Amino acid sequence: MDSPLSAADLLLTSQAVFTGLDKEPVAATVAVAGDRICWVGPTDQVPPELRGPATIQRDLGDALLMPGFHDAHLHFFHSALYLSPLAERFCGENEADAVARLAPLAARRPAGSWLLTQGWRDYLWSPAGMPSRASLDAAYPDRPVAMYSGDAHTLWLNSCALARLGITEESEPPAGGSYDRDETGHLTGIVREAAAMELMPRIVDEFSRDELLDAYRSFAAYCNERGITGVCDVSLMAMPGLDFVRDDLFAALEAADELTLRVSMFPTLLEDRGRLAALQAACTGPLLSARGFKQFFDGVSSQHTAWVHDPYANARFEGDCGRPTVEAAAMEALVAPAAAEGAAVRIHAIGDEAIHQCLDIFERHPVAQAAGARATATAAGPAETGAQAEAPARRHTIEHLENFQPDDIARLAAAGIVASVQPRHITLDPGGPERDLGPERVPYMWPFRTLLDSGVVLAFGTDSPVTDIDPIPAVYTAVTRRDADSRRPEGGWLPAERITLAEALRAYTAGSAIAAQREGEVGLLAPGMFADMTVLAPNPFTLDAEDIQQAQVQVTYVGGRIVYERQDR
Repeated sequence: MDSPLSAADLLLTSQAVFTGLDKEPVAATVAVAGDRICWVGPTDQVPPELRGPATIQRDLGDALLMPGFHDAHLHFFHSALYLSPLAERFCGENEADAVARLAPLAARRPAGSWLLTQGWRDYLWSPAGMPSRASLDAAYPDRPVAMYSGDAHTLWLNSCALARLGITEESEPPAGGSYDRDETGHLTGIVREAAAMELMPRIVDEFSRDELLDAYRSFAAYCNERGITGVCDVSLMAMPGLDFVRDDLFAALEAADELTLRVSMFPTLLEDRGRLAALQAACTGPLLSARGFKQFFDGVSSQHTAWVHDPYANARFEGDCGRPTVEAAAMEALVAPAAAEGAAVRIHAIGDEAIHQCLDIFERHPVAQAAGARATATAAGPAETGAQAEAPARRHTIEHLENFQPDDIARLAAAGIVASVQPRHITLDPGGPERDLGPERVPYMWPFRTLLDSGVVLAFGTDSPVTDIDPIPAVYTAVTRRDADSRRPEGGWLPAERITLAEALRAYTAGSAIAAQREGEVGLLAPGMFADMTVLAPNPFTLDAEDIQQAQVQVTYVGGRIVYERQDR
């Protein structure tokens, strides 16, 4: 029996309410009591008992009221850092330009401190080509420089940085990583994959706790301004026992009532699974919680470190198929006990062989469910609302999934595995899929339409700082298959894989909630859900697809509290 209604704290009325349960917005009112939605329905049917003397009533006109955007995949520490005064973020036009752009950072940071940046992409430069430490040495011979690539898989270091980190010509990289060498066998300053991740904690160690807290506050506000109410912080593994999920910083903000996002943490999956248990015991509030594990299975296609079944079309050597960062047997040995204990696992798998092997493991080791758990999600979104007696089923998730072996799409759907994808990755490297994988494999790249039609749950995110956190450009790319900045290519890349606006918004809300293991809590406007909501104007459902980016965030609510409001509205 439903609980009797009492006066709401907030009533929001709009001619366009997108609950996530329908294909189009409807005229409706959403009632909030405390931090949760208590009623949703037609405005002329609002129960009178919801209106009390202290109830705040707001008429949003024809602005779109929708569930808050939930980024299913970001790296919070790095995103906050690279948008702060502590570092810089840029691609550069070429190697020399990237070095030149270090000057403002060098001027504002203390003498002798690290110069840290993120964003360079050698394949977008003119001329293209991998950089080396020589250009950095010429400009900064006595100051350590660390420039993280745009895909966050490669570090470009100068000689001073190599020396400070203790890397010599005799050094051996850790498993799953590499140090590039030139034709004479000397270090070039390029450090890849696990080797780069291992070095990052030592590079950022000079930043104080207060500096990092300021960066976290600022980035959370940056997210709220873009309509984001929740995030999945998926760890970048640094080394065994150390990851970049900084629960200490989140907890400090939460204790000071300064946490303005619903944060779901996913620390690195190791043989010792105690980190997740400790986080779950310590973080029990509604805003901050730990929901599962994360691991890496391969790298990225542009650097030929994604694990593919057949050699790359532009193979650099015979049998150039990339490689797993963790051997399949070792990955299965990590996943099996975690899944048996009921912990969902999220695995980075970009290449088709990494995806295939990941499916093998997840099929053999589904997440053990609590009694009464049920799976409700379909391709169109969850089939039930928040007021449910049974707990949602926990699900494994594969991250990125850039190219498929064709039969694996049906396997993904049948196993109920979530596809966590980042729409703006589609257009990061124009011509890259054709160059690296060849025309035969291109039709199976980021196949959003096919995935949905096959019954797969999509969860959208940005992989920030790899792409900007703003969800509206990502929605535009999913709907048009065009780059949000250049509007290219004309007609869209693989236009048959376009999805509708409603489907894209569901992937960014209800789908991301499923990936976060928070189905039944967030992602829909329904009774029992947390009142995490975003208001957009103009309503994107009234715009042509090409004009979706005209929609601007007007108000963002987290738990019924305004965390951002546009000042000129």
